[in-house]
This record gives sequence, structure tokens and C-alpha cells, in this order.
Amino acid sequence: MATLTKREREVITLVGEGIKNKQIANRLFISEITVRHHLTSIFSKLNLSDRFDLIIYAYRHGLANPPR
Repeated sequence: MATLTKREREVITLVGEGIKNKQIANRLFISEITVRHHLTSIFSKLNLSDRFDLIIYAYRHGLANPPR
């Protein structure tokens, strides 16, 4: 696993829960632009191409739980 910051792991968890960027920003008390920057960094570090790939990654690595 690539070295992810604590904040990047938090963003991954929220994406895995199906939360949109605006709501992620509100929950983490950061701007929506910052959320997008975190996602760009995450995609690059993990060599992922989109949000769907990130959600699968999050489930497989225990960073988020699939909805029941």
C-alpha cells in the first residue's frame, strides 16, 4: 500500500461510504477544492483512475465497509 496521509485515509473512508465531495468537505472542515486535491493525490499514489476504483480499493483494504 502506498504511503497515505491520515487525511487521505479519512477521505477514502468517506468516499467508500458514498459521501460526495461537498459533504466530505463539511465533515472534515476543509474546502471542496482541498477534497479534490486529496483525491487527485490518492489516485496518483494508488494508481487508480476513478472514484469507483477507489471504492473497491477501500473495501478490499478495510478502509470502508460496503453498505448493507
